[in-house]
Amino acid sequence: MQLGVIGLGRMGRIVVDRVLAAGHEVVAFDIDEEAVASAAEAGAEPADSIVDLADRLGDGKRIWLMVPAGDPVDAALDELEPRLSDADVVVDGGNSHFEDSVRRAETTDAAYLDCGTSGGPAGAELGFSLMIGGPEWAYDELVPVFDAVATGPDGHDRMGPAGSGHYVKMVHNGVEYALMQAYGEGFELLHEGRYDLDLEAVARTWNNGAVIRSWLLELCEEAFREEGTDLDDVADHVAGGSTGTWTVREALEREVPVPLIHGALAERFGSRRDRFSRRLANRLRYGFGRHEVARREE
Repeated sequence: MQLGVIGLGRMGRIVVDRVLAAGHEVVAFDIDEEAVASAAEAGAEPADSIVDLADRLGDGKRIWLMVPAGDPVDAALDELEPRLSDADVVVDGGNSHFEDSVRRAETTDAAYLDCGTSGGPAGAELGFSLMIGGPEWAYDELVPVFDAVATGPDGHDRMGPAGSGHYVKMVHNGVEYALMQAYGEGFELLHEGRYDLDLEAVARTWNNGAVIRSWLLELCEEAFREEGTDLDDVADHVAGGSTGTWTVREALEREVPVPLIHGALAERFGSRRDRFSRRLANRLRYGFGRHEVARREE
């Protein structure tokens, strides 16, 4: 199969490499000329624009977008649209909002597959988990590519109609937030608790047969091994948050309680700012109990 890939960042390049390794052909484009040249060295056919990529694919185009969610996806589609027909398939492998994916599916001439992608850069070796929404015929057509990009046939499935793939990925990320928060709180208690513990050893032991073993726990073990038990050089700041925000908003609309996900999202946002509420509580303790007021360092 011949696949066009637009967007050659870390994730897009993994798509290219895994598809090539499976014996398929790839036409690749990115606004970064060095990224295109690197993909060409790996065996992809380089394109110098989105239009050039579309022209190189000919009829029955199969195109994978791996560009940032939002305007970049719409911009790529705008350039592709004059060259697309109902026989073509476009895959959006980024973290788009599911409602945007529904809109794009309705307004794009090609069959549109929203593809939630999980696994991060580790997917270069292991493959991704792919959650895909859109027409069944288009999904079936791309199965050989999905087999190559995912961990294998069990690493991908069609979730349902347009939007369902990114919807499932949105909730996946909300669950991820809650799991990270749970591990963080547990290890914080161990760190501040009664014993002087080697947290790398704890994580390693838990990862071998314990109920809470997981890949995230393996990453905890890696973090303690590489950064030390105290994580001294790691900032108290957690980036990201858009997919978690979408998950909480959807839960509110559906009146589904998600207190763990909501709490994890709040902690993430709280890590980024000097919290006025904590400053007020600090001062209130002086007001009612004449407790010493902790002052910020200059």
